[in-house]
Amino acid sequence: MCPSLLFPAGSTSIGRIVMKAAAEHLTPLTLELGGKNPCYVADDCDLQTVANRLVWGRFFNAGQTCIAPDYVLCTLEMQDKLLPALHHAITDFYGANPQESPDFARIISDKQFQRVQSLMDSGHVAIGGQTDEKERYIAPTVLVDVPMSAPIMQEEIFGPILPIVTVPNLEEAIELINAQKQPLAVYVFSSNKKVVKQVLEQTSSGGFTSNDTIIQTTLITLPFGGIGPSGLGKYHGKFSFDTFSHHRTCLVHHMDQEKLNALCYPPYAQHNPQSLLSTSEIRRKGTCNLL
Repeated sequence: MCPSLLFPAGSTSIGRIVMKAAAEHLTPLTLELGGKNPCYVADDCDLQTVANRLVWGRFFNAGQTCIAPDYVLCTLEMQDKLLPALHHAITDFYGANPQESPDFARIISDKQFQRVQSLMDSGHVAIGGQTDEKERYIAPTVLVDVPMSAPIMQEEIFGPILPIVTVPNLEEAIELINAQKQPLAVYVFSSNKKVVKQVLEQTSSGGFTSNDTIIQTTLITLPFGGIGPSGLGKYHGKFSFDTFSHHRTCLVHHMDQEKLNALCYPPYAQHNPQSLLSTSEIRRKGTCNLL
């Protein structure tokens, strides 16, 4: 067992505080943080399927999940096609008035409600936008005309708002993703395997999912964790056992191998270098010298 290990979850700023405190005591830790998880939507997708999976991933628990798609990257043409499909999915999932839906959550605190509500000024509201401070309700909201310099693009949203940022092509989408801090997850929707492969190979993130969102966390056979600002270490299934275990190096030697050990003892000038190599050879199909 690992004698002591910290496993906090939270924002990157909180992670830095915890990591600094852990360093003073040399305490190992695994950090499950967050970040701005991008989602690229290619032009060759089934629109309603994309919309359904985006709406589920973004608005599940009112967007208060660290692996939610934080913003969409797509062409202007795709944005125009995607908006009606997103509206249809929201209505299908939560009804004409999501505030009355038993399946739509509320913001966790007054402070967070104020923070998330203020982010809606970062673009033009295309879908939703309604709020109720008394209930801490923020409707499933989609923003368009969102510049990268907007406040909503500078911090993890952690609320039911989905900004859409338009890009002319895949290459510029990848360039934009790589200009940001490494996220907890990168998402891509495309029917073209080459597009999926390109996003996978040319970006860096804690995890990667194509043609769906947040579902990767349900598979305990896959490690879950971030990279850089989005986290440190991994867990889920056996990976959790490994994280909370100390892999202790153990070698049981024998007393009757002193002649072999003698080759390690000085003075070294009297040893034949060839005999040293021969003792470290492993003979299977070939010979491998362990240096």
